[in-house]
Amino acid sequence: MRTAPRVGVFGLLGSGNLGNDGSLEAVLGYLRAEHPDAVVDALCGGPEAVTEKFGIPATRLHWYRGEYRTASRANAIAAKGLGKLVDVFRTSAWVRRHDVVIVPGMGVLEATLPLRPWGFPYSLFLLCASGRLLRTRVALVSVGAAEIGDRPTRALVRWSARLAAYRSYRDTQSRDAMRAMGVDTARDEVYPDLAFSLPAPRASTPTGTPGPVCLGVMDFHGGNDDRARAEEIHRRYLDGTIRFVRTLVEEGRPVRLLTGDQCDASVVAAILDAVDSPLVTAAEPTSLADLMNEMAAADTVVAVRYHNLICALKTGTPVLALCYAAKSDALMERMGLGAYCHPAREVDADRLLEQFRDLEKQAAKLRQTLTERNRAAAEQLADQFAALTASVFPTTDHPHTPRKAR
Repeated sequence: MRTAPRVGVFGLLGSGNLGNDGSLEAVLGYLRAEHPDAVVDALCGGPEAVTEKFGIPATRLHWYRGEYRTASRANAIAAKGLGKLVDVFRTSAWVRRHDVVIVPGMGVLEATLPLRPWGFPYSLFLLCASGRLLRTRVALVSVGAAEIGDRPTRALVRWSARLAAYRSYRDTQSRDAMRAMGVDTARDEVYPDLAFSLPAPRASTPTGTPGPVCLGVMDFHGGNDDRARAEEIHRRYLDGTIRFVRTLVEEGRPVRLLTGDQCDASVVAAILDAVDSPLVTAAEPTSLADLMNEMAAADTVVAVRYHNLICALKTGTPVLALCYAAKSDALMERMGLGAYCHPAREVDADRLLEQFRDLEKQAAKLRQTLTERNRAAAEQLADQFAALTASVFPTTDHPHTPRKAR
């Protein structure tokens, strides 16, 4: 008699990032549909939030509760160091209890935002090494990757990928990056981001008169290589965004501010303070579903965060991307909107407005393009889940052979 598979999910889940939680939601949907008998739990950043939101048991990722606070005092530094040692045993004990561990999407193999090697890269390495030693299959599913310059981070990410039993990427740039960092990717496939498998509301029908604009914001300070000019980057991004919003308001356009992470609230506050108008309002989304509902009601979207872009694209709403990493450019190109990208590090309000006006002129054609691309993405993700079942689950009742990803 076949026993129920024991499945773990792993990552910075339940920590306030809506995109990460959306990836988890997509994987849980797959498990409930294809492996309804699976016993599922999580090792994650916000266990209480994950249990409350998704109804699965969850364990805190780190033994030391102050892991993501800067340690300056001797006792804090010692506690953080001890935590790294304790986490070796905690992670391996958790991995041992599972047949399969899934890392659902997320940019776990990149450092496009500020990242320390002994933070999440170390945790991911412990997971993948424990999986290999204990014969628990670790699957990195539709993850993001980018070439990393910092040598310790690069080494941890490279070995994590090598030790995983299954790897797939959310764009070709991610696979190319891992190949460039010394990982054999010959058997690795590329599929759309997991969030494209989530249900989405239908976009509103344009009325012919200028309607609301959704603006997805981000507490953006550049990436790992931008630490020396982080404040300069942030100020330029914020100033350009405020000028863009002010122009729309002067034209009588309602603007709805959206976040993708709890830390983005400071940017919302700065914009509301700078543009004092009843036309500018802010939403408080708690899920990708909330974001999609907001975006479906808009004429157009301008957004920075990767999963905010996905939400707009998924609803079929024309979107202009403020891109901070190659993954955003790749996503927009894949969905047929490659012409509507703008650098987040160098926001030029005049150029942004020019692109925005062109986006609105082409909106009808772009909506049709998005309908076609979304249909293709859903088919590819169905193949992704079939491939995952065939590759890492102990037994399979699904003889379907997946098509090769496009």
